[in-house]
Amino acid sequence: MPTPTPNSSKAVWREWARWRRAQVSAEAQASSAATICTALVSFLHDHQITGVLAYHALPGEIDLSTLAAHAHLRLYTTRAIFRPAPRLTLHAWASASEVSRFGVRQPPRGTPEIEREQIGAVLLPGLAFDRSGWRLGYGGGFYDRLLQNWPVLTIGVTARALWVPQLPHEAHDLPVDFVATELGVRAADKP
Repeated sequence: MPTPTPNSSKAVWREWARWRRAQVSAEAQASSAATICTALVSFLHDHQITGVLAYHALPGEIDLSTLAAHAHLRLYTTRAIFRPAPRLTLHAWASASEVSRFGVRQPPRGTPEIEREQIGAVLLPGLAFDRSGWRLGYGGGFYDRLLQNWPVLTIGVTARALWVPQLPHEAHDLPVDFVATELGVRAADKP
């Protein structure tokens, strides 16, 4: 499947990204995750960041679970809430013990929430990212709503094969500050 053009719709890009992910073997994905996690640990240490909001990986996403083994990092994760309005709540990483309707591990309802102030960086999943930090998400807008009016360092996490020159984006989309791939953690090319 050819790479879409920058003016292709998000739906076309999502189809391509899912196809591209399916081309990566489990062994290659595990190797990429190990390399990316090593780069993230170094980056977070260099920036003196200890509180990190991370995601529990869906199939095809970079698995960040090895970050929990680093004593200098405090990991947090999210829970998707749908009523009265869709949003993400913040919780301790280890509390994620149930599977959401999306198939991702999350904390059960009623798990104590943590305050944003405990978090110095947010690691974001995505189907793809571009050089300017735009993220191709799954279409729910959960992370865009979470990050609105929150001046926290953001790092998109993706395999190199899904880090592309340019993605479509809309007014409500928020670019990340950095993108982590097998090449390391790179600053997004801000306009």
